[in-house]
Amino acid sequence: MFLGKVIGSVWATQKETGMENLKLMVVQPIDWRGEENGQTVIAADRIGAGIGEQVIVSRGTPARILFTGSSVPIDAIIVGIVDSFEVPGAAGGEG
Repeated sequence: MFLGKVIGSVWATQKETGMENLKLMVVQPIDWRGEENGQTVIAADRIGAGIGEQVIVSRGTPARILFTGSSVPIDAIIVGIVDSFEVPGAAGGEG
């Protein structure tokens, strides 16, 4: 998992089976100080994250197993919206 900031949305009218009604967001990975830390990813979002929010993103098999009983072609999914976090010496996240 990694910490990220939602920086945009992706609209796709044609999607693979299993991805209908699945919101896609552009997420910029960030470090504990809130600074960019890696390449942006497109993550599925079933919990309603919005642009500007800090989120927790799961990647790979853990992201796919959240879709019980179906094989969905996703590599990343937003699994939490961060309200705050505490790391000594780091800027606390604002969700």
